[in-house]
Formats: sequence, C-alpha cells, structure tokens
Amino acid sequence: MRLVNILALTHAKLINEPFVSDFENIVFDAKKIRRGDLFVAFNNSDIEEAIFNGAYGIVFDKPTQITDSEIAWIKVENIPDALTKILRFRLIERKVISYSCDEISIELSKQIITQTNFITLYSNIKDIFLSLWNIEENSIILFTPSLTNQDLFTDIKKPPALPDKINLIKIKDKTLFETAFIHNNIFYERQPLSPFFIPYLEKLLYLYKTLDISYRLKKFTQLKHFEAVFVTKDLIIKDFGTTDQVIIFESDENLIDKEAKFLQDNASWAKIIYITKKQTNNEIINKLINNDFNFALILSDDKSILKEEVKNKEASLF
Repeated sequence: MRLVNILALTHAKLINEPFVSDFENIVFDAKKIRRGDLFVAFNNSDIEEAIFNGAYGIVFDKPTQITDSEIAWIKVENIPDALTKILRFRLIERKVISYSCDEISIELSKQIITQTNFITLYSNIKDIFLSLWNIEENSIILFTPSLTNQDLFTDIKKPPALPDKINLIKIKDKTLFETAFIHNNIFYERQPLSPFFIPYLEKLLYLYKTLDISYRLKKFTQLKHFEAVFVTKDLIIKDFGTTDQVIIFESDENLIDKEAKFLQDNASWAKIIYITKKQTNNEIINKLINNDFNFALILSDDKSILKEEVKNKEASLF
C-alpha cells in the first residue's frame, strides 16, 4: 500500500521525509515483520524490534522517539480509528456487502459453518483487520453495532424479515434451556439452545437462504445470553440439569424484559426471582441466598458470585 494513500485515508501526520513510498504488508506483530512492511505500534516498546526486522514504516499514536530517519514515521490520533479508515477503503475496493443484526444472531452465526465469503464479525479491530485485509471480492459480512464499529462500512443492509408462512425449523421437543428440532429434514437432538433463541436462529437461516449462502449446522454450545447455570442452595455450580435451582445470566438490558416474559409464559409453575436492574454483587448474593427459587434471572454476566465446586472441596481440606 502506498504511503500517500495511508496518509490521505487516516489524515495522519508524516513526521519526517522518508526514502520509502510504499509498503508490502501491514503488520501488528513486531516478530512477524519482514523487510518492506508497515508496522502498527499498539505498544511503543515493540518499535525497535520492528525496525530491526526490516519495517519500512511505523504507525503510532503515542509520543515516541524517531530512531531511523530513512523509514516513515506516521503519527495518527488513534490507531483503532486509523485502521478502521484504512480497512473501510479496502472493503469498498473489494465490493463487500454488510448486514447489521443483533448480538444473539452474531452468537448463533459464530457456531454455524458457512462458505468462506460469508464472515461473521465479533472481535477487536486488530483481529478484524487481520481477518478482512485479504477478503474475497463480493464477500458478505454480518456484524452488530454493539460489538463492531459500523464506520467500517458504507452501505449497511438489514436482514430480510422472515415471512409468516415460512417455517424453517420444526421444534420436536423442548425444555427452558434445550431444544430438539428438525431443519432441512435433519433432526438435531437436544441442542443446548433455549427455545427463546429459535426465532433468532430461524431469521438467521432465512438470511442465508435469501443470499444463497451454503451452510451447515453443527452441535451448538450455550450462548452468552440467557445463560443457565445450575446451582445448589449455597450457590455452588453443578453440572447442567442436575439441580432444581438455575441462575440465568443476561448482560443485555434490552433482552431482559423479553426473557422475563419467556419465563412467565413457559414456567408459570416456578418460583422466579427477577433482578432486572443493576445491583452490586453483595446485593445479588443476599437476594439469592435469602429467597427460595427455581429460576433467578439476573441482569449481569459476572459469574464470580457463584462458587466452583472444586474450590469448595479444596477449602474443606484445611
């Protein structure tokens, strides 16, 4: 990539007048630098190693000492923002199409095998840059604005609405936290996927179908949302399905009311505790210990309030 293009895209300041004008690759790991590469210095302490390994340029956003005037020293306001601008241009060049969705759809899509030109984004800008720099032309990206900066994309589309008459999933059996279903004449037995998520999965599969994306479902793992942890009365974690008490963790306050209604509709027989406003860990623990419940829905993702059984056994030895 040419130096002038990088400066134009990022509005960076070229600190010196280097002899180089273009770069072979953009690299983040100083140990992987080869002669002719541009090094992005998230840590200034790695700059000398990058220069030693042959870097032709350094991108930095913190005060640093210029030690080699022949290479390009490129000062940006903020490295993640600069990378976003560079990658945005790259995606335009490659004619990439982007779709915006919710976090649950991202969590589900991460667990589904798709063709290589359909990419689900969910990591930080450094990892995103590495995964997308050599992206195929006309690829499709699925992302959620809560996890990925939407400034990466120019034309953002919404997934198509699922028509009322289309049923891509037929539920054969279910509990609050597991579902057995049929999809494309294949039976998926006891998936650790709450029926709460099935409408999200069906909408995601319809997106694949609409875009003619080939895919394959595999064994699902429990999502980070509506995450069920089975516990004893002393809040000791037990294996899935082995106790009568379940604490359900949810980090997204936009989902908590929907999940509360799901519990009310599907477990009307149960004693349910709702902690739907943010509270301290001590407040949460006191409420759990001092109340009898079958299910406790908590607006939190901090499972440190629970006790690991192994730790409990170790403590009893002393």
